[in-house]
Amino acid sequence: MRKRWCILSIAGLLAASPAMAATEIQFWHSMEGALGERVNDIVEAFNKSQSDYQVRAIYKGNYGESMNAGIAAFRAGNAPDILQVFEVGTATMMYAKGAIQPVQEMSEKVGDPIDPKDFIGAVAGYYASADGKLVSMPFNSSTPVFYYNKDAFKKAGLDPDDPPKTWQAVADAGQKLKAAGQECGFTTSWPSWVQLETFSAWHNVPYATEANGFGGLDARLAVDSDLHVRHMENLAKLSKEGIFVYGGRGDQPNALFTSGRCAMIMGSSGMRANIIKNANFEFGISTLPYYEDVEGAPQNSIIGGASLWVFANKPEANYQGVTRFFKFIASPEVAARWHQQTGYVPVTKAAYEETRKSGFYEQNPGTEVAVEQLDVETTDQSRGVRLGYLPQIREIEDAEMERIFSGQVQAKAGLANVVARGNELLQRFEKSVK
Repeated sequence: MRKRWCILSIAGLLAASPAMAATEIQFWHSMEGALGERVNDIVEAFNKSQSDYQVRAIYKGNYGESMNAGIAAFRAGNAPDILQVFEVGTATMMYAKGAIQPVQEMSEKVGDPIDPKDFIGAVAGYYASADGKLVSMPFNSSTPVFYYNKDAFKKAGLDPDDPPKTWQAVADAGQKLKAAGQECGFTTSWPSWVQLETFSAWHNVPYATEANGFGGLDARLAVDSDLHVRHMENLAKLSKEGIFVYGGRGDQPNALFTSGRCAMIMGSSGMRANIIKNANFEFGISTLPYYEDVEGAPQNSIIGGASLWVFANKPEANYQGVTRFFKFIASPEVAARWHQQTGYVPVTKAAYEETRKSGFYEQNPGTEVAVEQLDVETTDQSRGVRLGYLPQIREIEDAEMERIFSGQVQAKAGLANVVARGNELLQRFEKSVK
């Protein structure tokens, strides 16, 4: 009897061994609501596709909260394998010495390389080191685009199929819209991201020295150039005329557009679903406006959103599992579905082609604009922004732009304040990581 019990016990252990042998991969993220459901769908599909690894997705609060939680967990010795970090935290993560396992290096070590050439140019460039190797895994990326109210355009006698492409055309359209009774010509969400960071890349001019921070820690802000001053003066003038309405920081201005008060807005490509849900008018999507006399413009827009970072000091089996998971989410079918369901841009070229061939862009006009703005070979000025304390710098920029738009300070003086105060933060960051 004892012999039979032993045999049954051993058989039971052998039967259970595949499940017990599965390596658990912890994935901390900041996707809630419908986006969180989509993340769970991806994780569930990966777990069902193989039996060697089990990814466990855990929501850890908003981007700031999850980043702080991840850093604290690393210091305590119990960091997750994967942490989703918003794009403005890129420099902080990169310079967290000893905390990060670069993604491409990890994949090469386990013999299953992730190739940065598979990704959309501006996306890969943002999350790559100076030598072009991926440091984190692109996942949910967005970029600013131009939305306009087609119904309001028709009422003002403007062609709803010919949106303004230049800043002069935006001003002219705004005047006609106002004359037709429109309360507001245009607004912008995320002012610092759209009107300074992306504006610089779109016009192929430096936002900061040292290739916008990609070239070294001694980068300093360069947003007090003649072009930046000209742009802020233009926005201040249009604000005084009532053509441009400042609607606040972050995505607060989105409501000005969806409510119909403003007929045009520059905002994230990821706000499309929100417009569909809340706007009672036909809208179009176009490229960002530019100053046509600026050589090299338009260049490319830059990304927002987040990427996936891998912590150091994990077992090789975990890195093998993380690499398998990253390959899965970057596969054409999975990445294309994520793009189509969420509004984030397809981060890989194959996902873009998959979506294009499916007819999605023809059925949903304008959804291809974000990809077209990003799928361009970047320059040192347009690759993106990699600066320490960037969230705090954005707060300074927003505050000074508010003063400029309200007429409290001249554009040149306001931007000089941005540079002076921002550079103090950059100097502090440089000292903190050396």
